[in-house]
Order: sequence, then structure tokens, then C-alpha cells
Amino acid sequence: MSAEGPTVDDGTGMPAFRIGLRPTRSTFDAGRIALWALILRDLVVLRKHVFEFVIRVLVQPFLLCFVFLYVFPKIGQGIGGGGGPGAESAFATLLVPGVVGISILFQGVQSVALIMAQEFGFTREIEDRVQAPCPIWLVAMAKVLSGAVQGLISAIIVLPIASVVHAQGVEAHLNLHWWIIVTLVPLACVTMASLGLLLGTSFEPRNIGLMFGFIILPVTFLGGTYYEWTRLAPIQVGGWHWLQTVVLVNPLIYVNEGMRAAFTDAPHMNLYVIYPVLLGFLALFLGLGLRNFRRRVLS
Repeated sequence: MSAEGPTVDDGTGMPAFRIGLRPTRSTFDAGRIALWALILRDLVVLRKHVFEFVIRVLVQPFLLCFVFLYVFPKIGQGIGGGGGPGAESAFATLLVPGVVGISILFQGVQSVALIMAQEFGFTREIEDRVQAPCPIWLVAMAKVLSGAVQGLISAIIVLPIASVVHAQGVEAHLNLHWWIIVTLVPLACVTMASLGLLLGTSFEPRNIGLMFGFIILPVTFLGGTYYEWTRLAPIQVGGWHWLQTVVLVNPLIYVNEGMRAAFTDAPHMNLYVIYPVLLGFLALFLGLGLRNFRRRVLS
């Protein structure tokens, strides 16, 4: 018998395990390894379907830039207020960061909400995930982090393509501010993935289509993709800038304003507002999403 406790021989002459010893792996380490395994599994699936992922990421941003920045100038359709190439270039500078923002939104929602609706559906695939040796909330966090990574990849793919798809004489004036990029873009990706978690656990699988009509579509069109937040000031009733106020509940407005701060020198909302509000939305979406996830799993 060893001083550290009795051992059991597995037939090879080497002690297979020690009786009465506590596991050498802590609960934290076990949870961390399980979390990484869940994320890695999603990334392996993504690698196997990389072509579909790239097509899904590029179609909408490419069409937006192609129509607004290439087709419209070619056919003489005025954009950017119809003020000629200068105004069109200013609109391109405004649109490209907005296209990156909605790419992060759509990828976060699609990679989390739609997949979660599928796993909570008839097959109940989610039951295999929650059997992992980690708390239930870590399974949901793996989904959020996986969706955030996919959102980050979509931003990396979309930015260079959106910045070059334009007609002759139209140019997006980009200026990369790296400290904002490395802090704000990951924050936006995690926030949008958390929104995907909330939506995916709030809608029944059979009603997931309603999510796009009642939530994603209004969020997209009122999210400042095609305009700056300050440009909404003239829309008012009785001196109240009602639309500029109402859209402040839209998380995409802060993402797009942050993208303009990160990628251009265009006017944008103050960063002292963008960062705290996005962190607040992250805490709200993640908290409600984790609660809904646990309730759906245990029901």
C-alpha cells in the first residue's frame, strides 16, 4: 500500500488508480474543458460547412453595397441626398460600417437562435448537450461564444468586400481605429449572439419565422445601417425628436454607430455612451437568455 493510499493493479504492473483519493481535476477545470469541447464541436461543424457559411454571410452585404453603391450611381439614381460623387462617397463611408454591423447581427441571430430552435424542436438534440459534465448555463454560454466567433469571422469577411464594391467615382473613406476595433467589435459580436440566445429560447420552434418579421426586420431598418443617428433629429412631433428617441431601445443603433467610430472618421455617437449601453444590453440579453434556456431544458 502506498503512503498516499491503496492502489489497484490493472494487470500491467502499474497502479491504475488510487482508492480514496479525490479527483485531481477541479470542478472549474472540468467545466472549462467541457465548455471548450462544446465550442470546438460547433467550430468543427462550421468548418465542414464553410462554403454555406461564407455564402450566408456575404449575400445580403454584397447586395446592399452592389445596389446602393454600384447600381444606383450607374443608372443615375441619387443616393446620399443626390449630391453627386461627393455625397455618394459620403454615403458609402456611412454604409460600409452599417453593413458590417448588420452582418454581426444576422450571424449572431442565425448561428444561435435558429440552431437553438432546431435543437429544441422535435429531435430534442439539446438533451445530448446538457449531459455534458458542466452546469446547464455553460452549455448556453458555449452557444453564445460560438455565435460570437462566427459573427467576428463575418465582420472580417464583409469589411474588405463591402469597401471595394462600388461604382467608379464612389469611394468609402475608411480609417481603421484599432483600439476601438479590438474592443468594440468583439463586444458587439457577443451582444448580438446573446440576443440570438434570448430569441432562440423565447420563440417556439414552430414560430421562429415570426421572429424575423416582428423583431429582426424592425431592428434592421431602424438600426442606423443607412443613416447616422443624429440625422433623425428633423423627424419630430411638437418639438420632440420622437424617432431619434425611440430607436435608442434598438441595440443595433449602438453597434452601427460603434462600427463607424471603428472604421471611419464619420460623425458618430459618443463612445462613452456606446460602450456602457452595449454592456447593459449584453447583461440583459444574456441574463434573460440563460434563464429561458434553463427553463426550456428542465421543462
